[in-house]
Amino acid sequence: MNNYISYLKQNFTKALSHCYQNEVNENAILINETRKEFEGDYTFVLFPFVKSIGRSPEQIGNEIGVFLLSNDQTFIKFNVVKGFLNVTLSDRFWTDQLFQLINQENYGYSKSNHKKVMVEFSSPNTNKPLHLGHIRNILLGWSCSKILEANGYEVIKTQVINDRGIAICKSMLAWQKYGNGATPASTQTKSDHFVGNYYVLFEAKFKEEYFGWQSTDTACKVVYERNKKEGQSTDDFFKEYKNQYFNKYSALGNEARELLLKWEAKETDTIALWTKMNQWVYEGFEVTYDKLGVDFDTVYYESDTYLLGKKAVDSGIKKGVFYREADGSVWIDLEDVGMDKKIVLRSDGTSVYITQDIGTAQVRYENFGVDKMIYTVADEQDYHFKVLFEILKRLGEPYADQLYHLSYGMVELPEGKMKSREGTVVDADDLIAEVINEATAMSSDRPELSELSDGEKQVILSKIGLAALKFFMIKVQPKKRMIFDPKESVDMQGQTGPYIQNAYVRVKSVLRKAHQLGIDLSSFGNKQPINFSKIHFLEPEKALLKHLLSFPEIVKEAGDQMDPSSIANFSFALAKDFHRFYHEVRILGTEDEQEKFVRLLLSACVGDTLRKSFDLLGIEMVDKM
Repeated sequence: MNNYISYLKQNFTKALSHCYQNEVNENAILINETRKEFEGDYTFVLFPFVKSIGRSPEQIGNEIGVFLLSNDQTFIKFNVVKGFLNVTLSDRFWTDQLFQLINQENYGYSKSNHKKVMVEFSSPNTNKPLHLGHIRNILLGWSCSKILEANGYEVIKTQVINDRGIAICKSMLAWQKYGNGATPASTQTKSDHFVGNYYVLFEAKFKEEYFGWQSTDTACKVVYERNKKEGQSTDDFFKEYKNQYFNKYSALGNEARELLLKWEAKETDTIALWTKMNQWVYEGFEVTYDKLGVDFDTVYYESDTYLLGKKAVDSGIKKGVFYREADGSVWIDLEDVGMDKKIVLRSDGTSVYITQDIGTAQVRYENFGVDKMIYTVADEQDYHFKVLFEILKRLGEPYADQLYHLSYGMVELPEGKMKSREGTVVDADDLIAEVINEATAMSSDRPELSELSDGEKQVILSKIGLAALKFFMIKVQPKKRMIFDPKESVDMQGQTGPYIQNAYVRVKSVLRKAHQLGIDLSSFGNKQPINFSKIHFLEPEKALLKHLLSFPEIVKEAGDQMDPSSIANFSFALAKDFHRFYHEVRILGTEDEQEKFVRLLLSACVGDTLRKSFDLLGIEMVDKM
């Protein structure tokens, strides 16, 4: 809890004790910012005390208000509206709060709690480049990592790359059959896009093959037998039969499966091709990660983890956690906790995804001794993680009660959903380029940039575009589905990253002008004594201070809830109030030197806190725009 809020609550408890001999814990006291239509800075809620005191809320409010004004100079006015006590605080109180802010290093950040947390995010497949959906995943995972660090954790950032399986073999086979030895360099194509193009090409060739098969005698016989049983139309049948055709009749499907078998048998040429194409993808991923400003401390690969978990299953059978069916498959019964029966080993002894995840969690704990694990994965996998966490709990894993699924809603464009196989996915690189182009168009006629070199201008425009992209993604509460609109994201007047960057730019501009006038803010408390009796805080100044004072609580709340949107919303509210302060209050224009100095200090605190909040979101600030 913020120290000043605790201080206000302590005074309220003293009033209750003195006036009514009513002893309460300060946690039971509700206090909010006073609504704008009423006079006051903060509001105490009186209703919880009416029954125990036996008086009306209005009477309680008036008696407590009189006590507060009589016993603490912090309180200078009060009024009671129904069941609410509104109090106005002294200018000295606000001055003290501002100067405490200035003197605090790492304001808003907590000291080390000596705990480790692993955050998993991104975790792409190597058959296609990163796309729009990955961007939301990456930004949420990265931001939560930064927020957890600010809350005192040692954070280990990781991903599990899906580098094996039939989808990867489809890309490999398409390159073998149709690539004619082409490479990313020879085609001047970004390397992960290059591989992704062959995945799309495989699907196109497979569709051609499937369409041709539909006219064969075999297809007619299959349709006839199926329709005789189910009365399904031919068109509907072919839509649903696609996967079965791939596994039973498709020549391309058969070749892809053979390639997978060769990979599993470690056939030399197949492994060499797999290694080469995966390396192309990794090189492309790194370029995109660098654009987004993210990195990882460790990486796991499914080609290494897909056999993990079998020992855990054997151990679980002995403990009675799992049971074996007559066909040799192994299951767990979770019906007692509202879930169903879940297979963990197939009858042929091969593992399923949940088995791999069990083993991977155990290896992570062995490798790093983490206290907590965060999985950043879309809400389509909500049930999977409920099952995984319950299994690890029943296996008695020491970290089982500190597992968290950072579930998020899917993201779409205004045009609708995307499909990887059909090549209609918006690649992350293309989206990044689009928002930078939008930022460039938005800023093309701004005089502040005209004096810069093309290189300097491009750096700034890239930061503005990425701020637009990142903020727009993060400002939405993770569990909500969202539509990303590139044009809307760069709106300088909306709830956007550039709008907040513009507030920071204004702060820096004011401070530069102050420096040019010879005003040295570092002289506070030394060469520049403050006459407290002369300082009067206007309402726009108080609004800024209230936001600034709430920052530590916002950071803590974001960490507890795994929700970066609360910091995004905080930064927008702070920026909005600074824009208002900038227009309504004379900063450098005031004739009173003490006032000017305090307003510059306040502006500097706003700039520093905006920068910190954006850093927690993985967004860079700009000094000019």
